[in-house]
Amino acid sequence: MSTPSIPFSSVPDVAVARGVPRSATLVGVAVGESGAVPRSLGVSRRDLERLGFSGRIGQTLVVPRRDGVSSVAVGVGTKPDANQLRDAAAAFVRACGRHRRLALDLSSAWSANRADARAVTEGAILAAYRYPGITAKPDTASRFDELTVVSPASRAVETGVRQGAVTARAATLARDLANTPPAHLNARDIADLAVSLGQRHGFGVEVFDNDDLVEMGCGGLLGVNRGSTEPARLVRLTFEPSNPKGHVALVGKGVMYDSGGISLKPSDAFHVVMKMDMSGAAAVLSTMTALRDLRCRTRVTGYLVCTDNMPSGSALKLGDVLTMRNGKSVEIHNTDAEGRLILADGLSLAVEDGPDAIFDIATLTGAAMAALGPEVAAVLGNDQATVDRIRSASSSTDEPVWQMPLESTRYRKLLDSVAADMRNIGGPYGGCITAAIFLSEFVGDVPWAHIDIAGPMKVDGDESWRSKGATGFGTRLLIDTVTNW
Repeated sequence: MSTPSIPFSSVPDVAVARGVPRSATLVGVAVGESGAVPRSLGVSRRDLERLGFSGRIGQTLVVPRRDGVSSVAVGVGTKPDANQLRDAAAAFVRACGRHRRLALDLSSAWSANRADARAVTEGAILAAYRYPGITAKPDTASRFDELTVVSPASRAVETGVRQGAVTARAATLARDLANTPPAHLNARDIADLAVSLGQRHGFGVEVFDNDDLVEMGCGGLLGVNRGSTEPARLVRLTFEPSNPKGHVALVGKGVMYDSGGISLKPSDAFHVVMKMDMSGAAAVLSTMTALRDLRCRTRVTGYLVCTDNMPSGSALKLGDVLTMRNGKSVEIHNTDAEGRLILADGLSLAVEDGPDAIFDIATLTGAAMAALGPEVAAVLGNDQATVDRIRSASSSTDEPVWQMPLESTRYRKLLDSVAADMRNIGGPYGGCITAAIFLSEFVGDVPWAHIDIAGPMKVDGDESWRSKGATGFGTRLLIDTVTNW
């Protein structure tokens, strides 16, 4: 086993201090839409307004100074919440230019609490992200090296900054994995990486190869893998704190590259990003790297179900019938509806672990994006309290979700098959719902929620704390969910 040579991006250092350090070459200062302008900025509100700066969230204005240290007015609106402070910190970082040592004083805009400090740290680090790419001289550097959060000494602020650095580091890893070209990251590679990360971050890792999967009866994962020259991998991750408060299972879709199989995708712009069809697995793996450092008290079991979906002479055919881990048979009506096939095996295994709840995360359906657009994930489930945990985490992480109905009574019939227990697609409409209904057949009575991140898995340009390319969406959402169990 060797760790894959992925060009990981760097994560800048963030610290807390009472004042601006001498090493800082650019200082951000919070300015609201009303009230006094901090004297340290050296300009009046009239001066700012004359230059078009009103203090709204996300607005920035560079204010040169004679001592060589520039200041940036950072708009914080009126009584900003944690999500708005995250956006403000991101805007400051995007205004830093070539400056490498930054200081940010938003203390006038917050209550020196943990949540605000965590959000500010996340916003700064995530906005600093740049994917290095596969180049002759990869530039792995972020947009800055050091950031000092200026705030009165407070254990809450220090804790928030530390936690924000951990969650942003995890989301950065998820971005790196999803941005990596498929020839540089296959199912074997991500399994090897999981072993390395487990040793580094304190969670257990078990890797199952194709022979193991045959013995385990994982017909969905093996069926999708039939068309690929690269073998499949199922990876089981375990985080075991002492005296856990509960047990949660996470299942992530890891289609390392999705051609559509025999139901070949069109060669368009969306096909190009099918290397990101493993974003669910990336989110689960990245979540596991944060749990020890966040002192998580929940037992967490994660499953990465990983394979390519490729066309070949051995590929899955329309009309084939697969038997899943839990014994149910599935007739294939579209090989591009492959994610639910591999998730079925992962969910079946998760049920056998006896968790209190299961969450799966996947770039599953274009229908979810058609319904909710590119920025909002769909969430569906068989238990409202479990779905509500995701909705609550969404509010604090600014990873938006919208609940859609699991209309099994009305729509389960769309999955009926003559040749098997069910088929893998429903019809031309309600694809996000019928996909979730399909998954619900593999969770039994365990409380479960499904998160479809097909839309927000990427952005086409820098936007607030989101950087061009993979967003790492779902990582902080899952971290918040399991650590607040």
